[in-house]
Amino acid sequence: MTSDDIPIGRRVASWRVRRSMTQQMLADRLRRSKSWVDKIERGARSLDRFSVIQELAHVLRVDPEVLLGQQRPTPADPLDGVDDIRAALARYDTPPAQTAEELRRQVGYAWLTYQHAHYGQLVRVLPGLLDAAQGARSAEPLVQAYRITSLLLVKLGEADLAWLAADRAMAAAGDNPILAATAGISIAQALRASNRDRLALTATLTAANRILPPTPDPAPSGPGDHEVDGPDEDRTTRQPHDHGGEGRGWSAGERAVGGTLLVQAALAAAGCGDARRADALTDRAAGVATNLRGYDDTHRTSFGPIAVDLARVVLAAQRGEVDEALHRHSAVIRREGFRRLPAEYRGAYLVDVARAYLQVGDLRGAARALVDADSVAPAEVRCRPLARTVIADVARGHPAPAGVARLATLVGLTR
Repeated sequence: MTSDDIPIGRRVASWRVRRSMTQQMLADRLRRSKSWVDKIERGARSLDRFSVIQELAHVLRVDPEVLLGQQRPTPADPLDGVDDIRAALARYDTPPAQTAEELRRQVGYAWLTYQHAHYGQLVRVLPGLLDAAQGARSAEPLVQAYRITSLLLVKLGEADLAWLAADRAMAAAGDNPILAATAGISIAQALRASNRDRLALTATLTAANRILPPTPDPAPSGPGDHEVDGPDEDRTTRQPHDHGGEGRGWSAGERAVGGTLLVQAALAAAGCGDARRADALTDRAAGVATNLRGYDDTHRTSFGPIAVDLARVVLAAQRGEVDEALHRHSAVIRREGFRRLPAEYRGAYLVDVARAYLQVGDLRGAARALVDADSVAPAEVRCRPLARTVIADVARGHPAPAGVARLATLVGLTR
């Protein structure tokens, strides 16, 4: 029997088992009855609505075409380990404590694995790290473990689970302002991945204003946008500003975290349709980045002048000014600072650039950006649902640009 001959209900059952779900678990996530799932899997009930197939595919973390038998699944999919991370997040018992040095080593290894974009490896590491960090006497390793978990889950398209991990990081940070601010970065990314830009904007501004020198924040320009102002923002942002953060001796680490929060706030503002505010927040981030050096990055933010310039490219593309975005892009990638960024950061940025090329119908440009991203950080292209969508869009060209056909085959988009 060929893949096309297998009933869709059997494919649903196969992927449910592969994801370590019972019929009841699948039913709960679909908000349907166990009986409905059982009938689907037995073929007693037909799946004739594509919207329902899409919903099933989302819960099972496969493309709808896989359930329809029109596409092979991606080999060695890192998503296969997400349920182990979910299980680790669901455990509340406290394991025996490890030595501080051993835990610090594990956290450092996880960060390096993430920054080198070895996502399949990180999926396998994180459940053990989360268990170990639960027994830590210090808040920092637990916050770090939750942060890494949240960042990875955003990459893998698990935004809601990413938000849970980020929220746990915030709770673990307690009254430590810098740990809470780093957790705020993960919360913002998870909220943006869930298309909750207004909430992300409020969260980032509140966190940034707690650790950065006060500076005026532009009033929202869109109708009704006053709702994004958080309580701390009203109290701290209407004062004379100090862009560089030298007024009270803010540390390089604080400025790097605060600057990252401002970049996230700018992206969230753009997602709310407020381009003026996004530009003003980016300008403020540029001021914070002044004189920051790469080795000041004690909190793994990758923030600095180059990060601000990359954000300007993404923001220009997001508001439809693609020519400006691509002009900026051609200049920024020639800089030494770009080459020094972690592979994960560069790969993710190049996928965003591929999307910008697609906006103007430049399939060859999009293909080049994807191939470059794959050479820098293969998992960014081969494991992320977002990148797979871009590959599929480019591969639809006739003929498909060189390099993309190979990528499409590698990620299972061709038969």
